[in-house]
Amino acid sequence: MKKFLVLYHSSASAREQMAHATPEQMKAGMDMWMAWAAKHKASLIDLGQPVGSGKHVSKPGVVENAKETIGGYSILQAGSLDEAVKTVHEHPHFHAPNASITVLEMMPIPGM
Repeated sequence: MKKFLVLYHSSASAREQMAHATPEQMKAGMDMWMAWAAKHKASLIDLGQPVGSGKHVSKPGVVENAKETIGGYSILQAGSLDEAVKTVHEHPHFHAPNASITVLEMMPIPGM
């Protein structure tokens, strides 16, 4: 099985979404995530978690991520990229504003 990094994007940060949600909305959202996780438990290596603000580091320097769109991650296993994409096709993350999901194959390190 191959491993895949799943990145959750939205126009609203995870922090912003959580700050504006009522306890009932937060519970409903978590219930949807847990139902998705239970349905795909054979493929789910790490449910992941939300991520906060960060900085972009490059050789010339460090830049604040003013409009970060990555709100969280998960790690899946599947036989192919297409199978991994099918796993997230009906993900509850799509309830977030302008939501999208990126699925990236995690390549093995040669010699390891």
